[in-house]
Formats: sequence, structure tokens, C-alpha cells
Amino acid sequence: MSVLSVLAAQAASPVCTTAAECAGQGVDTFIGTPERVWASVAALVALGGVVIGWLALRSARRTGDGRRRGAIVALAAGLVGGLNGAANLAVADGGLGTGNGVFGGASALLLGLAGATLGGLALARSRRAGLSG
Repeated sequence: MSVLSVLAAQAASPVCTTAAECAGQGVDTFIGTPERVWASVAALVALGGVVIGWLALRSARRTGDGRRRGAIVALAAGLVGGLNGAANLAVADGGLGTGNGVFGGASALLLGLAGATLGGLALARSRRAGLSG
């Protein structure tokens, strides 16, 4: 057995999808079901969209030089996070606490809407500043 296959087996062994499966493997930490991980990543992407959108809006308000990159990134991140949150909510077959990522999906949906709104506002301000300048 090669060293690479031993390392790969050790890296893959703590991967489990239920708490009972993790207990059977002797792993103390349970990351979560794939749906929870999906919802968490979507919420983090949407939160990034909110932060970037707020910074872009603040920058467009302060400088008014028509830079649009941050606004576009915030708009895209908000849409991606929000749509993934909505998709996660659509396929969830249980409520809170079932491991389906319902809370993370709802958070991603709301944060995605906020990020897309902030990105859209910053984009509109940068266009107005670009037209007047």
C-alpha cells in the first residue's frame, strides 16, 4: 500500500453525514449533513455580498468616480447566495433541527436579497456619478 493511499484513507475516514455515523467512526466532531453545509456556504457567500455591497455603496457615495467592480461583485454574490438559499429551502423536507439546512437557507435568502439590493444601489450610484462626471 502506498503512502498516498494511506493518507487518502485517513483523510476520507472522518467524513460522515450523520451524528450516529460519526460516533461509529470514533469522530468527535460532526460537521453536518450535506444540506447544512450547502446552506452554510450559501449564507457565507450572501454575507460576503452584503459586506462588499456596503463597501461599494460607501465608496460610491464618498468618491463618486464611477468604479463599478465592487457593485457588480456584490450583486452577483447576493444573487448566487440568495438563489442557493431558495433552492435549499425548496428541497428541504423538514423543519428546523432536521439537518436540512432550513435556517441556513433562509439566512442565505435574506442576506442574498440584501447583498443584491446593496450591489444594485451602488451600481446605480456609480452609473450616475459616471454620467455626471
